[in-house]
Amino acid sequence: MAEEKKRTRRANGESAIYLGKDERWHARVPMGYKDDGTPYRRHLTRPTRKELVDEVRRLEKQRDEGSARQPGKPWTVARWLEHWVENIAKPVVSENTYAGYEVAVRVHLVPGIGRHRIDRLEPEHLESLYRRMQSAGSKAGTAHQAHRTARTALGEAVRRGHAAKNAAALAKAPRMEEDENEVEPYSVDEVQSLLLEVNKRRNSARWMLALALGLRQGETLGLRWSDVDLDNEYLKLRRNRLRPKYEHGCGDAAPCGRKAGYCPARVQVRRETKNTKSRAGRRAVPLPGPLVVMLRSHREAQARERAVAANLWTESEYVFTKPLGGPLSPNTDYHDWKRLLEDAGVRDGRLHDARHTAGTVLMLLGVPDRVIDQIMGWEPGGAARMRARYLHVTDPMLKEAARKIERAIWGAPENLAVDKDQDNES
Repeated sequence: MAEEKKRTRRANGESAIYLGKDERWHARVPMGYKDDGTPYRRHLTRPTRKELVDEVRRLEKQRDEGSARQPGKPWTVARWLEHWVENIAKPVVSENTYAGYEVAVRVHLVPGIGRHRIDRLEPEHLESLYRRMQSAGSKAGTAHQAHRTARTALGEAVRRGHAAKNAAALAKAPRMEEDENEVEPYSVDEVQSLLLEVNKRRNSARWMLALALGLRQGETLGLRWSDVDLDNEYLKLRRNRLRPKYEHGCGDAAPCGRKAGYCPARVQVRRETKNTKSRAGRRAVPLPGPLVVMLRSHREAQARERAVAANLWTESEYVFTKPLGGPLSPNTDYHDWKRLLEDAGVRDGRLHDARHTAGTVLMLLGVPDRVIDQIMGWEPGGAARMRARYLHVTDPMLKEAARKIERAIWGAPENLAVDKDQDNES
């Protein structure tokens, strides 16, 4: 049968297919409406009717699924990422999450893949970027952060119809080296060595909250005296200390020439704390007796510091402060931890390793999972995954498991001796 040459009347919303004067097949596919309310149709052309029908069906499927590109000038990856991080992500995520997104977009993604059109970005473009990042010295973890940021940003672009597929969801992220994720919690002997050194230092209770109860850095530095009930021996966690962010205060007329954080007239532009966003994060944590004693002693020492400093003291309600009052900087706190490890003769480690240590000790002591989840602040839905990540099987646990297997299969040690004597007699 000869191919149809005449344009046929279609019902509203149906695609029109016709043979043009150029002897090519054309189609007008209804795709919805533009911002001004006028209908938006996509024009397609192919040399044969079969090719055109196949393409029309593909486009209609994208339209019906909501994954077709919307009208207007196509987004470049750079323009979309910059729009997404400032206008979509920033208002709804935490300051720290936004900071991670912003660095990944500005430092890695925009320079690496920014010139591509968002609807033509392929997984291979991203995989090539990850390889270039690692060749330039970036760790696999940094490439993973860029990958996660791209996946989130492009997922939103697909949801809004700016791209048909999420290239980052299809791309293979770089393989994380095993030792990069491997965490070895501190042993009881190492914790006791740290305790001896901690007792010589200012803010000593700060470190025992991390090692004994697994408090996060932000939770500890955001703790206020109103959150601590020493009489009933517990504390409430409800806010996190944020990393400070500064802008220049020196003015354009006389710039200091330094980075904003080192400007003599620097201005703090980020709030000090934020409320814990998850219900599990807002929790009550029991205080062991020795920690209650340490916190009482710390409160008395802080009162003496306030009296000595007099007018120089910066008043605040924080439990842990600088020598002249005011909240501790997370950066200063990090370097204090490193000095503590060195002075105690304990191997180097991340501050977050103290949290792994606390979780593992709770498991060693046989504390029920539900109580561990409460102390550590893990959501019920993800608690099992967090326990797998934070609670580490130690050598003593493995030896105890071996002893239990021995007793279950071979019986008690005295039974083993009797069996051996019987074997010798026979």
